[in-house]
Amino acid sequence: MSTITADILELSVAERLQLVEDIWDSIAAVPEAVPLNEDQKKELDRRLEAYHLDPEAGSPWIEVRERLRTRSGS
Repeated sequence: MSTITADILELSVAERLQLVEDIWDSIAAVPEAVPLNEDQKKELDRRLEAYHLDPEAGSPWIEVRERLRTRSGS
């Protein structure tokens, strides 16, 4: 096990979740670097269409994130 991995595993669950969120945000900042296959593109199109049909059906990311943080105790 690398030193970095060992250090990460010493973080609390809340801290590790924050780290995962930070890493994900850094990936999302460069979407062109994440190639999608045709099935993934179709699924995204399907979800976008579902959203357009009923925009109130889902929850905004900020609400989902808060619910997750509340569950994790952070």
